[in-house]
This record gives sequence, C-alpha cells and structure tokens, in this order.
Amino acid sequence: MKKSKYIDHTLLKPESTKAQVQKIVDEAKAYDFATVMVNPCWIPFVKPQLEGTDVKAACVIGFPLGANTTAVKVFETKDALNNGADEIDMVLNIGELKDGNDEYVTNEIKAVKEACGEHCLKVIIETCLLTDEEKVRACKDVVAAGADFVKTSTGFSTGGATLADVKLMKEAVEGTHVKVKASGGVRTREDFDAMIKAGAERIGTSAGTKLM
Repeated sequence: MKKSKYIDHTLLKPESTKAQVQKIVDEAKAYDFATVMVNPCWIPFVKPQLEGTDVKAACVIGFPLGANTTAVKVFETKDALNNGADEIDMVLNIGELKDGNDEYVTNEIKAVKEACGEHCLKVIIETCLLTDEEKVRACKDVVAAGADFVKTSTGFSTGGATLADVKLMKEAVEGTHVKVKASGGVRTREDFDAMIKAGAERIGTSAGTKLM
C-alpha cells in the first residue's frame, strides 16, 4: 500500500472555517489520502467534492469525550452516513471502561457498528487516560463488538499516540480482523514510519502534506 493511503487527513478543531476545510479536501485529493476526517457538520460539504476520487469522507462520533448516550451515538452515526460519510471514528465510553463495565462498552460499540453496516468503524479508546490493562481490555471489547479499527487518541486529551501503545494494541488484536490506527502527534516522517513499523495500518494526522 502506498504511504498516502495510510493517512486520514484530519481537521477537527471547533473553530475550523469552510476555507480551512476546503484546503484539506484539496490536499487530500492532490495527495490521494485515505480519507478527509472532519466533524459531522462538514460531511455534506466534503462528500460531493470527493465523488470520482479514491478519497473517502470520514467523521467523528461522540467526540471528543465519548460520554454521550449510546442512542445519541447511534443517531449521530446514522445522520453522518445519510449525509455521505464513508467511515466513522467513534469515542468509546471511557468512564464505563474504567469502571470495568466491558459489557456496556462492547454493546455500545456493537450498536454503532450495526448502524454503520458495511461502513468502516474505528473506535477511539483515548490511551492517554488508560492503564495498559485497560487498553488491552478496550481492544478486546472492540474485537468482540465487530468494529474494524481500534484507535489511540482524539488528539484533544492529555496525549496522543505512542509507539508503546501502538505495539500493545497491535498485540491485543493480533489474529483478529481488527486493525490499529495511530492518531495524535504524528508529525514527522520518522514518527510516521515508526508507527507503521509498530503495527499501525492507518494514521490520523493534520500534518499529512508535510509527511508526504
């Protein structure tokens, strides 16, 4: 796979303007990135511009805290898909995970995946807030729920992707259908190459053009 197809070209800042979103759409088309990753309100603007290209429209759900109810996350997902989203990145319920309620976490991810159907679902576990044991449990919940990726970070908490976390997550999902996405802080080509070597099969970054 060529390097550009590892990249979800990302703009999630709340103050993002239409001109800034337009810029990342143009860049994603020029560099042939995997997706344009935006907040849900931008999907109707982004999707028509990607028609006829190999770049997909992606958005975040339950972002950035993951503390919405399951029903809200499911509604958000269906709304995003109706607006043209091709891929969904949801934040799991971090508090429920830390309370040991894996049944809740798994069932919520499963409900969102059911809403996604054949569309790709990535689950953000916010590794900077978890112990290693919790990270592994989160990965197992993602596998059990049938999602497609487990993802390190929102980029809006206390830290982003680390090599240690990517390696741990890759080991936790080894032998399953689930892939690993590293997101947050991947800004140099050295970081990019190291994350892929550690097992990441998708990279979420706002520095895609610089990396290329």
